[in-house]
Amino acid sequence: MKQSRREFLKTSMIGAAGAFVFPSIIPSRVLGADAPSKKINILQIGCGRIGRSMDMPGILKQDAARMIAVCDLDSIRVADAKKYVEETYAKKNIEIAVKTYGDYREALQNPDIDAIAVSTPDHWHSQPVVEAVLAGKDIYVQKPLSMTITEGRVVSDIVRAKSRIFQIGSQQRSGAQFRLACELVRSGRIGKLHTVKIGLPTDPSGGKTDEIPVPPNLNYDMWLGQTPVAPYNEDRVHSQNKDPKKRYGDRPGWLRIESYCLGMITGWGSHHVDIAHWGMDTELTGPIFIEGKAEFPTTGLWNVHGPYHIEAKYANGVTMIIDHKLTNGIRFEGSDGWIFVTRGAEKVTASDPVPKGKAAKSLQASKEDIIRTPLGATDIHLHESPKGDHHLDWITSIQTRKPAATSPEQAHRSCSACSLGWIAMKLGRKLAWNPEKEEFVNDDAANALRSRTQRKPYGVDNIKKA
Repeated sequence: MKQSRREFLKTSMIGAAGAFVFPSIIPSRVLGADAPSKKINILQIGCGRIGRSMDMPGILKQDAARMIAVCDLDSIRVADAKKYVEETYAKKNIEIAVKTYGDYREALQNPDIDAIAVSTPDHWHSQPVVEAVLAGKDIYVQKPLSMTITEGRVVSDIVRAKSRIFQIGSQQRSGAQFRLACELVRSGRIGKLHTVKIGLPTDPSGGKTDEIPVPPNLNYDMWLGQTPVAPYNEDRVHSQNKDPKKRYGDRPGWLRIESYCLGMITGWGSHHVDIAHWGMDTELTGPIFIEGKAEFPTTGLWNVHGPYHIEAKYANGVTMIIDHKLTNGIRFEGSDGWIFVTRGAEKVTASDPVPKGKAAKSLQASKEDIIRTPLGATDIHLHESPKGDHHLDWITSIQTRKPAATSPEQAHRSCSACSLGWIAMKLGRKLAWNPEKEEFVNDDAANALRSRTQRKPYGVDNIKKA
């Protein structure tokens, strides 16, 4: 019979009479700081590009956590992930046998798993989160939180109702320059804020449309999930390159197909709008008016938006402008100056755009004193992640049961603002939005785009909630 480490500890310490007894020799790793019972056991769901480049490395370096299981619908990726995790731990002299799964729902039944990290395609973000919450697990999920506004509302409500620890992959929240920029803006360093300008990249059109056989290592029906059935093509899903170094490098095709991702408006937009909301002090609301226009491809497989322009008006009088021509980052403009913040030369993945020249500086202002003058005791001081580490922030939150850098409601509101932009681009006209009711004012066509049909048995609408 196979025993978990926790079961082994329990049975080895309790004698036949029920009294505690101890083995004659106990390794320090069993009872010391590295005791399995003192670690947060994590399941990694999704072992592709973002998982391998961002979330898995970020979690594996955390001393308080152990990645004990990996899951992916592609069996090759699961095998690669198991090898990667075990070899990473071996370099630290940590011996661990990583369990593998092809279906995360089976893994959620494992009582040894304390928390999950979700690094799947966008259309597979919400459902694992809801099911993990119902299974009593804590959550880390990549952005964007959801594919639709109504789906995001379900996620935020259930995470809060079940009091689970939550973190979303908006790692800019843990970046010192982003936090400082928002603190300076909210402390009045640039006077009264009136405009926020956001620059995002665009995606190329194209993509092969020929149907090819589904590879035997991929559970394609489940990969499609809540989305309509569609012919398989490698440009629709992810690379099947036999070279492991190339298998996880390029941006996969699903990022450019609206069934699985809304494009850069949510891909990068979820990052930058989140910071804009942080600086605007509008994290728990949304715009009251929004309008947009965009070019959408008419040929090829990839159909997410191309060049675009969006303007959103908030109740506090601030206008947020999102445009592909603007420098990648967030520029706060006030009555007494401006602050521009970006990642600078930092790259999370190989395909991330890197500003050049003056724009590569991560924090700039109209006057140097705006940045150089230290914040005082009466100024605004926002959440500071330990060591500026987003994954450590999550692990610390699990340990302390205190909120992480981003709450589920904040994640939903930044994502929904991006979704509103997408709806405005689709309809090409000005829309009035009620952020309290989360509905468009007297606009049936716009309201119909807040949700979409979910193919059974997948999607949050088809989960039996306790």
